[in-house]
Amino acid sequence: MKKINLFNYLMLSTVVASFNASADISVPQLIGDNMVLQRDAEVKIWGWSDPNERVIARLDGKLIGSITSPSGEWALTLPPQAAGGSHSIELSGNNKVTINNVTFGEVWIASGQSNMVLPMERIKEKYPEDIDQANFPDIRHFTVPTLYKFTGPQQDYPHNSWQSINPESVMKFSGTAFFFARDLYQRYQVPVGIINVSVGGSPVEAWMSQDALSRFPEPLAEAKFFADDNNIKKIQDADKTRNDNWYADINQRDAGLAEKWYQAEFDDSRWQPFTLPGYWEDQGVAPMNGVVWFRKTIDVPAEMAGKPAKLMMGRIVDADTVYVNGVEVGNITYQYPPRRYTVDTGILKAGKNVIAVRVINNRGKGGFVDDKPYWLGSADNHLDLKGQWQFKVSVLTDELPNNTFIQYKPTGLFNAMIAPATPYTAKGLLWYQGESNTGNPANYQALMSEMIQDWRRLWKQDNMPFLFVQLANFMEVQAQPMESNWAELREQQRLTLEVPNTAMAVIIDAGEWNDIHPLDKYSPGHRLALAAQSLAYGEHDVVYSGPSPTSIETQEQSLVLSFEHIGSGLLAKGGELKEFAIAASDGKFLWAQAEIIGDKIKVSNSDISAPTQVRYGWAHNPDQANLYNKEGLPASPFQISLP
Repeated sequence: MKKINLFNYLMLSTVVASFNASADISVPQLIGDNMVLQRDAEVKIWGWSDPNERVIARLDGKLIGSITSPSGEWALTLPPQAAGGSHSIELSGNNKVTINNVTFGEVWIASGQSNMVLPMERIKEKYPEDIDQANFPDIRHFTVPTLYKFTGPQQDYPHNSWQSINPESVMKFSGTAFFFARDLYQRYQVPVGIINVSVGGSPVEAWMSQDALSRFPEPLAEAKFFADDNNIKKIQDADKTRNDNWYADINQRDAGLAEKWYQAEFDDSRWQPFTLPGYWEDQGVAPMNGVVWFRKTIDVPAEMAGKPAKLMMGRIVDADTVYVNGVEVGNITYQYPPRRYTVDTGILKAGKNVIAVRVINNRGKGGFVDDKPYWLGSADNHLDLKGQWQFKVSVLTDELPNNTFIQYKPTGLFNAMIAPATPYTAKGLLWYQGESNTGNPANYQALMSEMIQDWRRLWKQDNMPFLFVQLANFMEVQAQPMESNWAELREQQRLTLEVPNTAMAVIIDAGEWNDIHPLDKYSPGHRLALAAQSLAYGEHDVVYSGPSPTSIETQEQSLVLSFEHIGSGLLAKGGELKEFAIAASDGKFLWAQAEIIGDKIKVSNSDISAPTQVRYGWAHNPDQANLYNKEGLPASPFQISLP
């Protein structure tokens, strides 16, 4: 039988989109200098040309095939290549395209919402050494900006490129993806490429194709509505008009701007006291939206005078403009980013200095988030800004209605950001998302499961590893067992593990009560890498998960739980087990006593004689959850009932 030459194996592009009518050979943005191609696997190189134009491809000068496509859409499959190298790929026809510094290694697609987006720049104070030592020319990333489209899957991205990692470029690299990639690189000593397609605030439905949504009528109908550009334009125009009018009104009525309340010499002696950090609603001020000004006079020592300094203003809800001695030093327009402002040379003076902050609150509680840094100077030598300030309300107004975030609508992000990457051969998929689905968690497992299977079909890998991060702990701690949408969504995520070849990184110990964007991005990245070692690379002896319940049984007036992923044993970190609750058939949960007995846990409450259900870590922020395995991996929160 004649042997098939893989070098001459030709195939048409599977991307469905409009034809790129160009007289020259062109390739998608993903196919470019510095790219990482998947090692030890057939990989596709594809692009566009004139109809019937002959395209010839060479790898390091060696012919690998040619194709003539009647449609002008062409694709060539490269045979498996070993890891490493600095290769070049040359495509020739009516013109010549050369792709330089190509390497073969491990390719992972990273997607989700803001905690996958969050770059190393946002966490630079937490990881200064990791950034300084980030010299990894063989770790590369391709980060796609926010794009959306509702009329169908797209073929390509706008202009973009692969970037190698150094201490400067790492600042734009997703923190979670960086620590994941670094772990893989250090373990396997092969190049790692991350294609980051993630968007802050995005719900899972935005990342699903129309086919995947076919059994979910409501989001499917919404996707079809937004496929009409006229509908989008009407909504965007209405949002813009409303926003412009709202901000124009408060700016026009703001006495603080008109009277220059930010000037150092302004007399604030009749202003009211305010303890920073805090929300004004919690300090006796009636709930309100609008503009509030804050001022504080500080004594600056002579050694700081005239020198540049860092001004840390924690986080502010919602928008702020900050002045030092009448000079604007920073402005952020929404609540989530940390306020890290630079006071330039010559602004500070010895003795009295005035910091003024103009805060705009458009809905909810306004003010300064607790448990964040508020200081002036440097990390090692600074003036503490917490404590008493003066404040005055300048503008009262109605709350600003929420905008319609078009990019979050069903299929929009899939069509524009996922579809162009599906022809690109990858080892696996990373996912860090869920916060935006906590408002309606009940169908999250169904949506996620369908999305996973759909992505696998599109990447033509039925068992493609899908590794995801469970929601971190967040919000204020509750003293008693209660219902929680965040806990329900974590349970939906845990149940998604029923999909084969999936793994979940539990980070119930890595969150922050006051920040939906916790600074700890090493824990999710590292725990995803552990999962990859086992699921994607066959290191089945690697313990990659914390304990997870498998069954429940009755023992007198107690319930006994069995677990998987116990590693070398169960562990109650820091003392007795906490965060266990138990209920009878009435569903009224009470805190329970829990005890590790070998590989099992016995749970009971003397006031419940016939328990049927157990919950662990069932809260927005179960801050005392302390069930781990001895390998140091936390158990997922869960609920489990008798059959």
